Amino acid sequence: MLLRALADRISEVTYDALPAQAIDVAKQGILDTVGVTLAGAQDETTSVVASVLRKTAAAGPALIFGTSDHVDVLSAALINGTAAHALDFDDCSNSLGGHPSAPILPALWAIAPGSSGKAFIAAYVAGVECETRLARAVHFHHYEKGWHPTATLGTFGSAAACGHLLALSPDQLAAALALAASMASGIKANFGTMTKPFHVGHTTRNGLLAALLAKEGMTANAGALEHPQGFFAAYNGPGTFNPDRILEHWGDPFDLVDPGIAFKRHPCCGSTHSAVDAMLHLREAHALSPERIAKIESWTHPRRIAHTNRPNPQSGIDGKFSIQYVLARTLMHGIVSMEHFSDAAVRDPATRALMTRVHAVPDPAAKRETDEHFYCRLKITTTAGETFEHLVDRPVGRDRDHPLPPGALDAKFRDCAKTVLDGKAVETLLAQCKTLETMPDMADVVTVIASGVIPSASVTRSRAYA
Repeated sequence: MLLRALADRISEVTYDALPAQAIDVAKQGILDTVGVTLAGAQDETTSVVASVLRKTAAAGPALIFGTSDHVDVLSAALINGTAAHALDFDDCSNSLGGHPSAPILPALWAIAPGSSGKAFIAAYVAGVECETRLARAVHFHHYEKGWHPTATLGTFGSAAACGHLLALSPDQLAAALALAASMASGIKANFGTMTKPFHVGHTTRNGLLAALLAKEGMTANAGALEHPQGFFAAYNGPGTFNPDRILEHWGDPFDLVDPGIAFKRHPCCGSTHSAVDAMLHLREAHALSPERIAKIESWTHPRRIAHTNRPNPQSGIDGKFSIQYVLARTLMHGIVSMEHFSDAAVRDPATRALMTRVHAVPDPAAKRETDEHFYCRLKITTTAGETFEHLVDRPVGRDRDHPLPPGALDAKFRDCAKTVLDGKAVETLLAQCKTLETMPDMADVVTVIASGVIPSASVTRSRAYA
């Protein structure tokens, strides 16, 4: 059965057998996700989830990021998983069609104490490989049908990673993955609302729960993927998936190596990033300012514009998915920052006025079946009648061929982590993540995250939980 064969391969992943490049990218993914989780810890979405769970959560060993408080592992996974995706600043995967690390790492952090850094890295790599291999079997139909792959496929990634760290047997791991097939959920209709980051918290928790249940002997059908009423048939439909792609070239190379992880430079939906980069280029090249602009025209792939054509966003979260809004902010400020995604910022009259000059449409020449769907062609017409155009095929950070500038990932981590941690803790945590393979016990990393919380941040979070 397919899940049993998949479980065998997941179980065979070891730190010592990982290529150096996979380890390096894994540490970058872990660093980036820790940073955005800390920054997302005080987001309103995270606070809503935490306030509800605080009423029922049991005391336990797992840290709630952004605080020094500990709860049971499942509640921590749900809260921290929501925080990891709350800002939509977490990494992306071209294979997954979503965010690979946020569904996995908050669950691993919940059970990390007692495990070595090497074991943690290997579990993370195994989880990413699992979810991205499943994605190759179901895309792009799965994505375009309306499923949120970060949530649906991330549930398998979380189960695989947690099962690996918990040292489940292949049979137990297959059961965990089959349980994940029954707990996978998340629809794109909820993009632009608090529910999208909640998808990830739910996913993270469900994957961990699946692994814990399997460890205790819960049974499930190892044929849950290929069964006539299984995951493939129910979530995709006949003729829209290819199971052979799951095991094909498993780990050769690991998905973390090729195509690699996309690290975000901008705290908004990745489908808008090429447009932002194109605007940044034109703004600098031609000294553009809002008062000079008569019209902005944007052409992106239909797969990307489907959820980013939002000329009238109603909230900060909605603004993250509005290509009109992010283009206006980029032109105005030369940057898209976290501060631009509050509800008040989205209602700013000057920004609203500029957005009316943005015309975003799907590229009529786009091919439906292609991996080259991250581009944007931007054309600006000035009030003087000048026209400037620029094409960005893929945004900066999207893959190993379009990397972030040197030092950008560290700078992003510092900017995110300092929202809740003191300076000493930020630098210690940065150093630990860069040398994670040397850590004998991941509890030492968790201690730094817990002990470095700025008192004012704890007060803010405590009020949010009340």
